[in-house]
Amino acid sequence: MSHLQPSELSILLVEPSDTQRKIICQRLEQEGVKLIQTATNLAEAMQIINRHQPDLVASAMHYADGTALELLQQIKSSAHFSDIQFMLVSSECRREQLEQFRQSGVVAILPKPFSAEHLGKAINATIDLLSNDELDLTHFDVQDLRVLVVDDSKMARNIIKRTITNLGLRMITEAEDGQQAIELMQQQMFDLVITDYNMPSVDGLALTQFIRNDSQQSHIPILMVSSEANETHLSNVSQAGVNALCDKPFEPNVVKQILYQLLEE
Repeated sequence: MSHLQPSELSILLVEPSDTQRKIICQRLEQEGVKLIQTATNLAEAMQIINRHQPDLVASAMHYADGTALELLQQIKSSAHFSDIQFMLVSSECRREQLEQFRQSGVVAILPKPFSAEHLGKAINATIDLLSNDELDLTHFDVQDLRVLVVDDSKMARNIIKRTITNLGLRMITEAEDGQQAIELMQQQMFDLVITDYNMPSVDGLALTQFIRNDSQQSHIPILMVSSEANETHLSNVSQAGVNALCDKPFEPNVVKQILYQLLEE
C-alpha cells in the first residue's frame, strides 16, 4: 500500500480575491499542506499546470477571464492532466449550478466559508485517489472481479474507474447509459454494477429494475452513485433493489467501505 501525507500534496489554488487566497492558504497549511501555488485567473492557472502539474486544483467559481467549469474542462480534456484532481470552493448553493461539477467527477465541493472537517475530507479524498489501497476480500480475488461502470459523463466514469482501480479492481467495462449497460449484460457476466442515477434514455432506476426482474444476473450487487437529493426518487431506487447508494462527489474511503460490505456478504 502506498499512501501520501498532506505534506506531500501539491495544490494549486485559483482564487481572484487576495483575502480569500490568504484565508484558504492558511487553512490548507493548518491541514498540513505545504506545497501550495496560487493563481488569480484561468490563464495563470493553466500556465502553472503546464509548468508544474499539481495533485489537486482548488478553485473559486468565477475569475476575470473565465470560470471554474472552463478550467475543469481544460484539465479533464487532456490525457496528460488525467491525474489532477479538482475541488470547487464556492458560495454558490443553487443545485443546477453545482450539478455540472458533480457530474464532472470533482473530488469535493466546499462551501464558503468551509469548516476544517470539510477541508480535511476533501484532502483525504484526494490522497485516497492518488494512493493504492487494494481491497482484501475473503471470497474473491479483487483483480478478477468484473465491474460494469455506467454513467453518461465520461469524466464521472473516469473518476469512478480511478477510485476502484486504486482498490485493485482491474476488469472494468464502461457503458454510456442504461440502454448500453443492458445490451452489455445480455452478452457477458459481471460481478458488480456501479451506475449513475440520472441518465438519458434508460436511467439508473430503469437499469436496476431490468437487472432485478429481467436479467440472468438478478442477484448482482448494485452500487448507485447519485447527486439526486429527492427522497422519493431515492426511496424508489432502494425499493427497486439497489444494494447501496453513494453521493456525488463521493469519498473514495466511503466507496471502499461500501464495496467491502457488498462483496463480503
